[in-house]
Amino acid sequence: MLSKGHAGPALYSTLAIKGYFPVEELSTLNQNGTRLPSHPDRLKTRGIDATTGSLGQGISIAAGMALSHKLAGRPNRVFCIVGDGELNEGQCWEAFQFIAHHRLNNLLVFVDWNKQQLDGELDEIINPFDLEGKFHAFGFDVHTVKGDDIPALQAIAKPVLAADARPRLVILDSIKGQGVSYLEQLGNSHHLRLTEESRKALNETIEQLEAMHD
Repeated sequence: MLSKGHAGPALYSTLAIKGYFPVEELSTLNQNGTRLPSHPDRLKTRGIDATTGSLGQGISIAAGMALSHKLAGRPNRVFCIVGDGELNEGQCWEAFQFIAHHRLNNLLVFVDWNKQQLDGELDEIINPFDLEGKFHAFGFDVHTVKGDDIPALQAIAKPVLAADARPRLVILDSIKGQGVSYLEQLGNSHHLRLTEESRKALNETIEQLEAMHD
């Protein structure tokens, strides 16, 4: 579940790698008639469980899915990625309180803490203060890991075995455009209009990444 639906292209790339549709189809992103719109749409794209993009709503959908699995006695797990700017929405905190109250530890929540949102720096728009402390107070088992630390993420994503354990929440200490030096160095890369200079820099990065995996 990608609550921060504006990150749809990353999800589409993952689905293509997993074989839900041809990798070549990624080039149709946002084009007329595409199956890959800007925000994920469950009626258009294979592998999308819920339409998201209206921020604040995805975590509530994930909570409902997790509760459904619990009530039905199913072993299914739910994973939800929430944006840090998205936490400005009060609905998120209502959902978090619901998740903790019902001990929905079959739901693993990731908060993409990249410190930026649409209009600028997170701290300048609405300061989130102590995210770890807030989520702990809301009843979560909280962990903070580097967003690109794959072994740590794999370890933390293991199922919670105790039936009465707190639900787990992972704060991803990340950078927008992580792994692409050009994007990492921009003041705000939430939304870009590509110039010739930026296209050249991004193409060079793609070539370097391709060379690493040849």
